[in-house]
Amino acid sequence: MRCPFCGHSQDRVVDSRQSKDAASIRRRRECESCNGRFTTHERVEELNLQVIKKGGGREPFIRTKIRSGILLACRKRSVSVEQIDGLVDDIERSLLSRGDREIPADLIGGEVMERLRGLDDVAYVRFASVYRKFEDVEEFVRELEGILDDRLRSRTGNKSRRS
Repeated sequence: MRCPFCGHSQDRVVDSRQSKDAASIRRRRECESCNGRFTTHERVEELNLQVIKKGGGREPFIRTKIRSGILLACRKRSVSVEQIDGLVDDIERSLLSRGDREIPADLIGGEVMERLRGLDDVAYVRFASVYRKFEDVEEFVRELEGILDDRLRSRTGNKSRRS
């Protein structure tokens, strides 16, 4: 690892700590030449996922795109950044566990919508309206009716979902 201060390539590890989710290791390093201290983060090299877009094109999976969409949907809602990051982690883990290197974009959108629905109904409707490209108020109403029907079923003890 090159020292960010002097460019020397020899250093020693002063301290190592595992992240809370055990997904990375934070290391404090000290340069053997200038004694400058710096931090590095190590993660397991993950599969390079490709997203298959609706038109058939492919692009690299970019975690921050999912996070940005969720942040926008959750704007001014009582959803914490930790909840959003946890949701993004869950989605990424789910996609990686499939073992496929290419993931259809609609599968990713479905994963986001499923998890948002369990987190915050308003954020879910916001995301769904953009993802499903609602054209008119009737589409919003149908989606809201589905949410209300599910709530009513859960209150009456009938857990079956509407198709």
